[in-house]
Amino acid sequence: MADLQDDLHPSTEAGALEDLPEPLPGGAPPAEPYAPVSDPDDEPLTRALAVLAAHPVADGYNGLPWALRGLPWYDLELGESAVDTDVPRLREGHVGAVFWSLHVPGAVAGDRAVGACLEQLDLVKAVVGAYPEGLRLARDAGEAIDARHCGRVAVLPGPAGAAALGDSLGVLRSLHALGLRVLTLAGTSWAGEAGLTRFGEEVVRELNRLGVLADLSGASAGTARRFFAVSKAPALCTRSAAGALRPHPDNLPDDLLVELGAAGGLCMVPLTAEQTGPTVRDVADHLDHVRSVVGPGAVGLSGTFDAGTAHPLELGDTSCYPRLVAELLRRGWEESDVALLTWGNVQRVLRGAAFAAQVARQRRAPSTATIADLDG
Repeated sequence: MADLQDDLHPSTEAGALEDLPEPLPGGAPPAEPYAPVSDPDDEPLTRALAVLAAHPVADGYNGLPWALRGLPWYDLELGESAVDTDVPRLREGHVGAVFWSLHVPGAVAGDRAVGACLEQLDLVKAVVGAYPEGLRLARDAGEAIDARHCGRVAVLPGPAGAAALGDSLGVLRSLHALGLRVLTLAGTSWAGEAGLTRFGEEVVRELNRLGVLADLSGASAGTARRFFAVSKAPALCTRSAAGALRPHPDNLPDDLLVELGAAGGLCMVPLTAEQTGPTVRDVADHLDHVRSVVGPGAVGLSGTFDAGTAHPLELGDTSCYPRLVAELLRRGWEESDVALLTWGNVQRVLRGAAFAAQVARQRRAPSTATIADLDG
């Protein structure tokens, strides 16, 4: 109801607008000094488990909702071998939060894409409700932390494909009210190879007002750069590795990585053989590269499990994260950098989106623009 009330009462005193702060890149205050939680003399895997116990993984992309559609029966609490994700393996992997993708196959378009997204949102709520001892829905950074403190894995719905909007800002607001928290800006007439159209820019402004994060994985360079110019909130790249190490349409070249980092965004490196390579070391190479280009505050993790992709050896399901973190510690990563990679950076971006929304809602009413109005 709070979202609906915000939409009904968007105005503020005209004289107060000048007093509102501008959102900062990432929207977060300076980080507090880091307190180590592991013994540097321990074995890397022992250290990894200690770090993850204090700073669990916020996984940027998981395709479980679509994967479950094809199963006649499943038990995620006991364990489910037909998928890569279940509650026991999430706990074994020290996953504290996970973004459940609402993407639909590319052949699904128009009203069917809207309907498919709504069905997946409904499924996400049903699955989380069926496993209350392991999972909890979350809408923001605070609710993700609350879920973690209660021993649950926070589930944040999204990203959804831009086609799920049906070219309607009203549909966007409805999806947000139902829980959507990330939208991928690619594959539509208003977010294509040529970049954002005027309607696309209005979508970005409405995302900012709602606090929905943009996902730029798969977006064209023109769309990404126009987003950086228009948006007051940071973006995620939920499935993007280093293009300098492995050419792939969703991997980012160094210049775009730099721009993403400067805008407070987050590059979430996927655990897929196609994008990063076939071994744990290959994934670690990409993480090393992204960190060296944009710094430790702009890199995250994306398991990309249950999304129909092949995974590197020893990284085949959601239990695998301690192995990857151990490899990073073996390479000399500071514990504080690992803590940002796994949990801290996602928290910063979520808070950045919430702060930008707080400011935007006081400055603008819900947009009534249509694609016909702006793009003709």
